Amino acid sequence: MTDRTVRPGAEPPVPSTDAPHSPHAKHDAYDDTGAPSRKGLALTLIALAQMMVVLDVSVVNVALPSIQGALGFSASNLEWVVNAYALAFGGLLLLGGRIADKYGQRRTFMAGAALLTVASLLGGLAQDQGWLLAARAAQGVSGALIAPAALALLTSTFAEGAERNKAMGVYGAVSGVGGALGNVLGGVFTDELSWRWVLFINVPIGAFVLLTATRAFRESRAAAGRLDLPGALSVTAGMSLIVYGLINAASHSWGSSATIVPLAVGGALLVAFLAIEARSSSPLMPLPIFRDGNRSSAFAIMFAIGSSLIVLFYFLTLFIQIVLGFSPLRTGFAFLTFAVGTAVCATLSSSLVGRVGPGPLLTVGTLVSAGGMFWLSGIDADSGYLGALFGPLLIVGSGIGLCFVPLTLTAVAGVEGEQAGISSALLNASQQVGGALGLAVLGTVAATATRHRMAHLLHSGGTTGGGTAGQRMRHAVSDSLAHGYSVGFLIAGFILVGAAVIAATAIRVSAEDAARADAGVPL
Repeated sequence: MTDRTVRPGAEPPVPSTDAPHSPHAKHDAYDDTGAPSRKGLALTLIALAQMMVVLDVSVVNVALPSIQGALGFSASNLEWVVNAYALAFGGLLLLGGRIADKYGQRRTFMAGAALLTVASLLGGLAQDQGWLLAARAAQGVSGALIAPAALALLTSTFAEGAERNKAMGVYGAVSGVGGALGNVLGGVFTDELSWRWVLFINVPIGAFVLLTATRAFRESRAAAGRLDLPGALSVTAGMSLIVYGLINAASHSWGSSATIVPLAVGGALLVAFLAIEARSSSPLMPLPIFRDGNRSSAFAIMFAIGSSLIVLFYFLTLFIQIVLGFSPLRTGFAFLTFAVGTAVCATLSSSLVGRVGPGPLLTVGTLVSAGGMFWLSGIDADSGYLGALFGPLLIVGSGIGLCFVPLTLTAVAGVEGEQAGISSALLNASQQVGGALGLAVLGTVAATATRHRMAHLLHSGGTTGGGTAGQRMRHAVSDSLAHGYSVGFLIAGFILVGAAVIAATAIRVSAEDAARADAGVPL
């Protein structure tokens, strides 16, 4: 059994070492027998590229209040700083793997790195909301190119066995460290320089990757096949419109045309996507993969975890800075509690999954995380970090740490090659899309609860009492925000309870099957 560390709020380890970047690759990767120094450079570039992708997920979180103040985002529109990236990344991830197959792994890797570098530079220079959101979407597209191409280059550069396993260990460690490091770096840059540096950080890294990639990698052979552009565009546009409609419900109403029309068009595009996939000779998402109950259940559980995690990081970032008054730097360090719980329990889960099977670990992990969310739902304007946040963060992180490894093994148990690749990619996409939808729905619920709480305080005299008028109003605002976030955490807890029910009743992968799947997952 191998040791894994899973970063908080990140995609699960990718299990396939046989062209995992895409399920559609029919050719063997080239045999890289280059000098150790070139392989060392290759691993360095792959690790740096993965670090950029990881940082784009986590480093922005702590800077959100500063971004909101600088560019004038409303509470609901601020969600797009997170969702623009998640939707583009999750929606185009499978297409990125096909592009790496068809046009070459190195070429795709470099194109993604170039796009990420430019998008990060432009995002850091953003002068208005639309400019920043376009840059974040471009970062998501680049991530969808880099992630599958980087892993494919790793498997084709390093020989199967100890050499590849060591490289995979470095890759996994970067993913684990990157999530926690992103929160801390986001705090450091925002506090000491500017929120813009959470985007600028990618520029020198990307430049180095581009300047040295041709020395480190050979180009792979191109594969035949068509790109499923209609499928990729329909699913990404459909999900984006649904998220747009859900976010609009916070500022308009559920019966408003600004809410109904995007939801209806988005739903129609998703139906069209399913029709396209059913008829395509080279589908992005082969529908028969969902016939396996274990695999479909793993996707559903990861969707639930993704929606709950994004709410945790998004709401707590705002609560810690706006209500508790922490600086961005202190906020970044505050999340390390979550990272410690995740790392410790991911290691424990890795050693237990071959003995007890994925189902019990997933059931316990989701229930433990749900308990932490329920604890967080008790926050109010007078809560403190040690009394109200430290414990729940440790508990949620520990529960999530128990889940990622068994989820990955459940998704790939009993499948090989292309099916393992696409199962892994769909698990990743489930988390990204779950996060985007979860934030849209629970963000709208929290905004509505906040608005109603504030109206109640204003009409009931809740802003009267001791202190100056300004102090009383600030306390009322903090109370209303805390109430909205607490409602969001409560619902997230019930979502995780639902995931636990699925894990307890639908996951039927045995310990032996998990151990066999684990043999192909050297992370």
